[in-house]
Amino acid sequence: MTSATPRPQPPAATAPDAFAPSGPRPRPRMIATDLDGTLLRDDKSVSDRTVAALAAAEEAGIEVFFVTGRPARWMNVVSDHVHGHGLAICGNGAAVVDLHGGPGAHRFVKLRELEREIALDVVRRLRAAAPGTSFAIERTGGLHHEETYPPLHMEPAESVAPAEKLLAADSVGAAVADQPVLKVLAHHPDLAPDEFLVVARAAIGDRATVTRSSPSALLEISGPGVSKASTLELCCAERGIAPEEVVAFGDMPNDIEMLTWAGTSYAMGNAHPDVIAAASGRTVANNEDGVAVVIEQILADRRTDGTADRRQG
Repeated sequence: MTSATPRPQPPAATAPDAFAPSGPRPRPRMIATDLDGTLLRDDKSVSDRTVAALAAAEEAGIEVFFVTGRPARWMNVVSDHVHGHGLAICGNGAAVVDLHGGPGAHRFVKLRELEREIALDVVRRLRAAAPGTSFAIERTGGLHHEETYPPLHMEPAESVAPAEKLLAADSVGAAVADQPVLKVLAHHPDLAPDEFLVVARAAIGDRATVTRSSPSALLEISGPGVSKASTLELCCAERGIAPEEVVAFGDMPNDIEMLTWAGTSYAMGNAHPDVIAAASGRTVANNEDGVAVVIEQILADRRTDGTADRRQG
């Protein structure tokens, strides 16, 4: 049986010109980057070039935030690359996690959970709007899913049962019931991914936030108003960082709100067409270290500006 999760506690080569956003840009104070399809290569590795670029950004005083749809327990892939603050935004904005504890010891700093009653309503609406949908429930302690839900994830389910039972307060163990719900996952075997997203948003409306990041027809459903962008905005406000001082990177629809909120944003060369339309600039693909390419240019521009400032002085 999964143990109860404690509630949050306070935290102890250059891109081509055609890809760059136009107009003057303030000096960035934060880099916010998605992971899968963006910072990570397709084999889920972080290249040496990217590791060096992240470290150089932090050394230059630019905070780096990982902003991902992944749950906290899947963050081992980048845990070695967090610097000063050690924080990451997980679950599409549903959690802010301190990664300093290392694998298995990540600490929840902030939770923006999906209320159980809303989750049940989402399941009911999607069953009616898209028959054949199967569901998984992502809690802070693990994944729970229906028997018909496909094996899409990196781990076995903590429990298998109909979604209504998984969400019912009186039908799960006390330890599980105490774990906040971060998102509902919905999979359809036949609908195209973007078609399923349109159907789900029409059915759910503003009752919850519906997005997707998978190449399959898998939707990720969070609490109303919860997104990568809204949680990033909270983290930036705590640090006195304005949107125009943020540079963001992404590749899939769950990144769009973040890319439009940030003052400067880059769609990866492998990005979804809607992401390309939303971002203010483009970089090369994740397998070509597109995030590192831009960070290197930012730091080169900063060095040039610093030289110019010193000469003027």
